[in-house]
Order: sequence, then structure tokens, then C-alpha cells
Amino acid sequence: MKPRDASGVDIVTFGCRLNAYESEAIRARAAEDGLANAVVFNTCAVTNEAVRQARQAIRKARRERPDARLIVTGCAAQIDPAAFAGMAEVDLVLGNAEKAAPGVYAEATPDAPRVRVNDIMSVRETAGHLIDGLKDRARAYVEVQNGCDHRCTFCIIPFGRGNSRSAPAGEVVEQVRRLAGEGYREVVLTGVDVTSWGADLPGQPTLGQLVARILKLVPELPRLRLSSIDAAEIDPDLMRCLAEEQRLAPYLHLSLQAGDDMILKRMKRRHSRADALQLVERVRAVRPDVAFGADLIAGFPTESEAMFQNTLRLVDEAGLAFLHVFPFSPRPGTPAARMPQVAREVVKDRAGRLRAAGEAALARHLDRQIGRELDVLVERDGLARAPDFTEVAFIGAAPAGELVRMRITGHDGRRAAAEPTAAPCMASLAS
Repeated sequence: MKPRDASGVDIVTFGCRLNAYESEAIRARAAEDGLANAVVFNTCAVTNEAVRQARQAIRKARRERPDARLIVTGCAAQIDPAAFAGMAEVDLVLGNAEKAAPGVYAEATPDAPRVRVNDIMSVRETAGHLIDGLKDRARAYVEVQNGCDHRCTFCIIPFGRGNSRSAPAGEVVEQVRRLAGEGYREVVLTGVDVTSWGADLPGQPTLGQLVARILKLVPELPRLRLSSIDAAEIDPDLMRCLAEEQRLAPYLHLSLQAGDDMILKRMKRRHSRADALQLVERVRAVRPDVAFGADLIAGFPTESEAMFQNTLRLVDEAGLAFLHVFPFSPRPGTPAARMPQVAREVVKDRAGRLRAAGEAALARHLDRQIGRELDVLVERDGLARAPDFTEVAFIGAAPAGELVRMRITGHDGRRAAAEPTAAPCMASLAS
């Protein structure tokens, strides 16, 4: 939660980075609408625990700020508005399509309806106020896509975000150009299912075509990065960009979820284990400096020890460097919640073993970085991020958002250690 602004408005964010970026749009909209003395909860529905934490935070906020208006929005509010409307602490429930709409907070008066949640499946466009670049000190993010057309058996998010919808390419390019003009050295393209971008637009352009267009039309941008992508949807143009465009960051975070074919089938994923391994091999062939991260679920229903071992081995076989490990959490309303469940203690144990494999994989990745010279993006004093997403610790001060040439000298198992070099950064020469 960021510090309260002058009007006494807090924004409390749960869940994914996309929610965090959208919270900034909520903050801006609330200020424009003149909202005062309020707390807005931007909720997550990906796990039962995320929903529980949101409800707990709402009750705590009411005790601490008895006179404030408490407004609940986000995926959990979209999926189950009645549950939040039924809380005595809550004054207003807003859906995902409404949470940053013009005037929504100006209309949030005590005599207004307590629930404003429309059918998310009826939304056909990405709202312009969410396409706008959302910024932190180091980089900027552009939401190019929202929603998801796929129905993985474990996932409730399509019912919170709606079907996939894309921002027009021209609008995306203009946003990126504006952000580069403001001095941002790195822009991240983000969304719920980014690799599906364009499928709903005239001519069905691909994400690779959007990336190529941005890099061609915004030559002043030193670095473009992609958020999490689906391994089943990397198109030929995106592969070409990875091979030919050094300004496209050499990092792919893959939504793999499992490394066993039967579990992938029961998850209703669209790739196989072999597909994942072939993908990383193909990308490495054209971009040797690439690093991979992945989302992996431990303890999916029906998962045997042998099936889990297939996922565990995938970490090494695919050469993954960064893992996001999720212990399976059944979400009511999803097919996976009705499947035979794995015992919770087994789920917890497998998640721990998978995280340990991830720590070992990260250490191996960091070993390979020693001696390299890289242009790292400074996030704050003493901390930067390499093009391949490696976290880099350094001694000294440097402005957040600047690209600085550094040499990797070692690591502590989590972060690389680096020292600045005398060589000028390529981005400084280009600007």
C-alpha cells in the first residue's frame, strides 16, 4: 500500500502485477473524481488465500478508519460481489470494468447503489484509461491486453477479467512513444494473456508484429520487455524479433504450470512437455543470452509422485532460472476443484521441493553471469535489473531508471553482485 495522499485515500492492492499497475489508474481516477477519506481494495481471486486476506484487510481498515468509505473492486469483487456487499464494513463494490471508469468515484455517494458490477463477458474493448502507461521509478508498463479466452481447469481469472480483448496497435505505439519521450529506458508490455494480443482485432495481427512495430516506430526506446507469456502462442514474428532485435529483452516468463503430460491435459493446457522443451531450445538457438522463468503448480489434483517428478525434472531440463511456485489451491466453480485432491501436506511438501529446485537453478544461472558486462536498469540505489531479469546488487548511487554498464563479479545465491565499468552505456550513446 502506498502512503495516503492528501485527500486521505489509500489503495490496497492484492495479487498480480497487472493489479498493481491498474491500482495506479484507480488512484488517478479517484483523484480526478475528488474522492476523499476512503480506502479502495483492489482484490485478487487467484487463490482462496488471496480472498481471505482481502476480507481480513477490509475488517482491519474499518477498525482503524471508522469514518472512511471502504470500496472493494478487482477480480474477487467481480467474481463474487455479493460476498463483499454482504460485509457490513463495505460501502461500495465495483467490478473490474468499472474500477477506473470516468466519474465512478464522484458517483460513490452514500445514497448510491452499493454494487456496480456488470457482466465482464460483455466487455469487448480494453479501456483507454487502462491502456495508458503506468509507471514506477525505473520502468513503465503498458497494458496491451486484458481478459482470457482459455479455460484452464484450475483458473477462475477469466470470470474476473472477461474474454480477451486487445488495445489497438496504434494506441500502444503512441503510449510507448510518449513514455520514451518522458525518459523511460524500459517499457513492459503487460496483460492477462499477452500472447493472445491481436486475435480480436481486424486482420488478427500477432504479438510479434506489435513488438516489431514498436521497435521500428520508437527507435528512441532502449529496451522493450514482455510480461508472462503462454508457451503455446509464440508466433514466428516474435521469434524473429528475439533473434534480431537486441532491444527486446532476452527474458521470457512462461506460463508452463506443470511438466507432466497427463497433468497438463487435466489442466486443459495447450502445450505438452515436449512443446515446452522444444520452445526453450528454439529460442536459445536464436538468442543465446536468453533466460527463462516459469509459473509452476505443485500438487494439482490427481498428481502422483511420478507426475510431480516430471515437473521437478523440467526445471533442469528446460534450464529455467526463475520460478514462481504455487501450491495448488482449489477455487470454487472451477473443474479442478471437483477433481480428486492431493493431501494438503503433500501439496506443501512438493511446493517446498520445487522451490528448492528453483533456488538451485537460480544459483546455476548466477554462476553463468560472472564476468559478463551488462547494461542494467537501476531500480533504486544499490539494486538494478539485467536485461535477462537477473537482479543485480551494486555499491553506490545511481539514478533510478538509468541504464548503467556493469560487470558481474559474483553472487549470493539470489542476486548477482556487480561493479560499474568505465565503458559508456549503449543507451546513453543512442540517446
